[in-house]
Amino acid sequence: MSDSSDGFKIVADNRQARFQYEILETYEAGVELRGTEVKSIRQGKVNLRDGYALIRNGEAWLHNVHISPHETASQVFNHDPRRTRKLLLHGQEIRKLIGQVEQKGLTLVPLKMYLKRGWVKLTIALVRGKKLHDKREDLKRKQSDREIQRALKNY
Repeated sequence: MSDSSDGFKIVADNRQARFQYEILETYEAGVELRGTEVKSIRQGKVNLRDGYALIRNGEAWLHNVHISPHETASQVFNHDPRRTRKLLLHGQEIRKLIGQVEQKGLTLVPLKMYLKRGWVKLTIALVRGKKLHDKREDLKRKQSDREIQRALKNY
């Protein structure tokens, strides 16, 4: 647990997003959560795969991210797993994102959720969708890199 010594622990990672999208910029955002959500996140029960972020009325909102209900908490106090959560970003960052999302047709996707000094943080990325030929090119490059590493390992 050397990760916890500096207060940084990755809870969930969206590896599928790196394959499907071309990442242009990344931002670190806080997430507005309830108590049972924080307990579930600390246990690592988060799925970022289908998640996305929208900006409405000058605020950023995280949609479709699944945080499992906490087992030991009562159902009265538990949360809805896929509820919409507010992202905590600076006003300047939100204004910049509004322009790029609306004008260029880009998307905001969560990449990573982690604990930083006890706070739950989320890395969101401004992305553009990859075409099929780009995905194939990435797979070919990854395969060739693996073959090169195997060849270097034998010599």
